[in-house]
Amino acid sequence: MSKTAALWSATQATQATGGEARGEWCADGISIDSRTLSPGDLFVALKGSNHDGHDHVGAAISAQAAAAIVERVPDNLTAPLLIVPDTLQGLVALARAARARSQARIIAVTGSVGKTGTKDMIARALATSGKVTFSAGNLNNHIGAPLSLARLTEDSSFGVFELGMNHAGEIAPLSRLLRPHVVLVTNVEAVHMEFFPDVSNIAEAKAEIFNGVESGAIAVLNHDNAHFELLCERARKAGISRIITFGHGEDCDARLLAHSPSEEGSEIEADIDGTRLSYRIGLSGAHWALNSVAALAVVHAVGAPIIAASKALAAQTALPGRGARFQLGLSNGSYAVIDESYNASPVAVAAAISNLRNTEPGPGGRRIAVLGDMLELGKSSPIAHAALANDLTAANIDLVFTAGSLMAHLFAALPETLQGGQAKNSTELLPLIIAAVKPGDVVLVKGSLGLKMRLLVDGLKRAGDAAGSNG
Repeated sequence: MSKTAALWSATQATQATGGEARGEWCADGISIDSRTLSPGDLFVALKGSNHDGHDHVGAAISAQAAAAIVERVPDNLTAPLLIVPDTLQGLVALARAARARSQARIIAVTGSVGKTGTKDMIARALATSGKVTFSAGNLNNHIGAPLSLARLTEDSSFGVFELGMNHAGEIAPLSRLLRPHVVLVTNVEAVHMEFFPDVSNIAEAKAEIFNGVESGAIAVLNHDNAHFELLCERARKAGISRIITFGHGEDCDARLLAHSPSEEGSEIEADIDGTRLSYRIGLSGAHWALNSVAALAVVHAVGAPIIAASKALAAQTALPGRGARFQLGLSNGSYAVIDESYNASPVAVAAAISNLRNTEPGPGGRRIAVLGDMLELGKSSPIAHAALANDLTAANIDLVFTAGSLMAHLFAALPETLQGGQAKNSTELLPLIIAAVKPGDVVLVKGSLGLKMRLLVDGLKRAGDAAGSNG
């Protein structure tokens, strides 16, 4: 069996960046973190406001990095290197060279919510038709996007990359770097409102994804979204003549017909441009069902077989912080947790509450929502938080716990019967929840990253482990 070609050789990387190579080396991957790199990775020593990767070059070499890209040679270090004037621009140069040498069909995904999970579904679905390189996690910014693209192997048939932003002007250069053949915009919602006058400006910022498309590119757009027409207009202005729509309506090219959620996932009926499909995804919630239709619309756009692709989605399960479910022990039973702790926005919290409503508690159990502040909402923040009271009462949620000064607005708007407890942060809220949970309960945990709701989830797990060991 022949050995797979290296991702980057010293010669290739030197040609791509115009840098100076020291030593002969071949790298199988690229990393910007010495703590998580794999043996054989090319370590890129990036300089940030709070750290300098050059301080960790020695650790990277000790972890068996193939070489390091640096701006300066660390003292007393003898190792394979690529010396460049600017390491971030060196990474971008590698990304540009990877794209230039690739014959893969390139897909770019953006949207206010759901882009990471949808990107993962696209990658899983396309893997039934060929090798796929795709963004790991949510590597979608001015560093993550070129890092992901620089990992594109020459033998990949498809590249699936996520593009994110929280300010105008951030997606356009990333799109020009990717030069996608297919672009997907999952939705446009009131996210990052601190940085935009209104949601239409967010739509304009998302539409920057059309700026770098290849000739003959296809746009896949959410027909149900309020900003569909604006996105269509911007896509056509960018020279995109073929637009594939997805949504619930009869006039959609890719249509969600029905979905039946359960704790294990969802059974879905869909029509993709005249092909009726029945398939399962390991994710529960109406938003995930629609995102799966968007993913299959992208598969259809690149011309890959959609039946096999749809069957592959059964293996797509929720990630920690993004809807993962698990049982935790109590001294007299157990309860369920839905871990949505990764991030939060009004539309995402509303979707999570809807999912909680459709989740059946155990015997005698309750539906409990544990919510942390939604950040970057600007002046609308107090109203947006308080407005969630309507969603919670309409969903017949039994008890609500809140963390953060912004969620205090929600707590005050709730009926007393729903008020479980309020604290200034997730750490102080934890003991209130531990004291309240009972066997059969199902507990949703969701909040913005800044509230560190993940610490609360970890605390619940520790308490559950302790209860199990004492049981």
